[in-house]
Amino acid sequence: MLRTHNCGELRLDQVGSQVTLSGWVQRVRDKGGLIWVDLRDRYGLTQLIFEEGSTDPKLLEKAADLGREFVLQAKGEVIERTSKNPNLPTGEIEIKVTELEVLNPAKLPPFLIEDETDGGEELRMKYRYLDLRRNVIREKLQLRHRMMQETRKYMDSADFIEVETPVLIKSTPEGARDFIVPSRVNQGEFYALPQSPQTFKQLLMVSGFDRYFQIVKCFRDEDLRADRQPEFTQIDCEMSFVDQEDILETFEGLTKHLFRTVRGIELEEVKRMSYANAMKWYGNDKPDLRFGMRFQELNDLMQGKGFGIFDQAEKILGICAVGAGTYTRKQLDALTDWVKRPQIGAKGLVYIKYNEDGTLKSTVGKFYSEDDLKQVAKRFDAQPGDLILILSGDTNPVRKQMSELRLKMGDELGLRDKNVFKPLWVVDFPLLEWDEETGRYHAMHHPFTSPKKEDIPLLDSNPGEVRANAYDLVINGVEIGGGSIRIHDKKTQSTMFKHLGFTSEEANEQFGFLMEAFEYGAPPHGGIAFGFDRLCAIFGGSDSIRDYIAFPKNNSGRDVMIDSPSAIGQEQLDELSIQLKNKK
Repeated sequence: MLRTHNCGELRLDQVGSQVTLSGWVQRVRDKGGLIWVDLRDRYGLTQLIFEEGSTDPKLLEKAADLGREFVLQAKGEVIERTSKNPNLPTGEIEIKVTELEVLNPAKLPPFLIEDETDGGEELRMKYRYLDLRRNVIREKLQLRHRMMQETRKYMDSADFIEVETPVLIKSTPEGARDFIVPSRVNQGEFYALPQSPQTFKQLLMVSGFDRYFQIVKCFRDEDLRADRQPEFTQIDCEMSFVDQEDILETFEGLTKHLFRTVRGIELEEVKRMSYANAMKWYGNDKPDLRFGMRFQELNDLMQGKGFGIFDQAEKILGICAVGAGTYTRKQLDALTDWVKRPQIGAKGLVYIKYNEDGTLKSTVGKFYSEDDLKQVAKRFDAQPGDLILILSGDTNPVRKQMSELRLKMGDELGLRDKNVFKPLWVVDFPLLEWDEETGRYHAMHHPFTSPKKEDIPLLDSNPGEVRANAYDLVINGVEIGGGSIRIHDKKTQSTMFKHLGFTSEEANEQFGFLMEAFEYGAPPHGGIAFGFDRLCAIFGGSDSIRDYIAFPKNNSGRDVMIDSPSAIGQEQLDELSIQLKNKK
């Protein structure tokens, strides 16, 4: 070994020991006859000291020539520091160096490898191997590692078996776009990279592996955001002989185990909410419960008073921002401009200020009496000093607009604390959703989700009202995982395919292997998949998942470090019988 200790472990009780350290130069401080070198590895940082009079002159000269990120091996004696650093675990000691070897010199890095770096995101992604040396990034990947290990511990203790499923699979038309892989051996045919191991884990249930999990790479060719990557990791799970309650209990247990062991937090009981109520009260299916501001419907109180916009609206919704009654006209105008942006799409914003003296002031005050406004305030249990914000329009758009406004107010009022965690199970999703563009129903989750038994008769008469045996785990307004009880018989699965617009031939071509498997004794089963990258970001208090992935892609799906995707040679294209459009 080129070291006896790492750079984060030496303490006062090792003073007098002869040690060998190896690592990278964080910085050099040269005071003429006294040189300090901070040596860093992934475990920490230790100060080296070279002092005129007690250090060999050649060694002192060698130390003076060191640069940032040089790779060193240093041998010497652990001594007590005269000027201690209480902010550093090794801050009470330093190494009086007797031997120094430069294992590899280094060019000056393109950005400072410090917690507060001067490198922009694109530059740091180009030199990701340097960015990974920074403590803030290393700690995020260490968090990911620990969560992965604790997941495996919990799943193993609950009798789950980890099984790897194929990466080269068959393309299916449902869901997001597949990444396609051409086959050289089977000319003109293609594999797809898996969006999830869905059908394979169901086949494992047919095989009798009644508790499966896998920490698995998945791939989706979709537009990217801060919380999306073309390749991502799931905690993928499936169980046999279970109902919905069994799955919620098992994976609520996993979630609490991770919070307890990784964050030291005893998570509260995970609440339940129907999809219908989530949409009615919060305007989306992943509500942030760290703060209130539940929607109130105001049609009965605000229509028929002569204000045309409200009288013509399908839905009038309001929220009460506690303590925001002090907002100035300038702040309220800024909020109005914000909701009118194209991304939000509201035509305007109505407010009611509940003044400290008990009076009520509104932008639509000429249409509503003081008593009318008091009735609205009573609906919210509003108090003096509060601010009521109101939007109107068609039901679905206005719910979405109010949802965005609620989150903005939560941010402005400091109600979205990243160290507070409010988990929620959202249940009873619609089984199907209508797509105007294709003119047919699509599965809201996927085509293998089971309908609720009591709703099966509605499949023929009113398919849009059928509820699914589906559930999502939401934490702080972020969907962390989702799953369902699956269809496990051929008849029901065939009915589902029919309502999704598949002909029997198409269904058999795409999923015949699964339908046939169901005829050989498929048990009732269900499962869930957690977005592991998102889960790590939630635990680390980040909005972006990128820093929890060792080598992420940018917003264009590119790896700027290795310059991928890239063109391939004509010889490879010919082998695969691929002719590009722009080439003859």
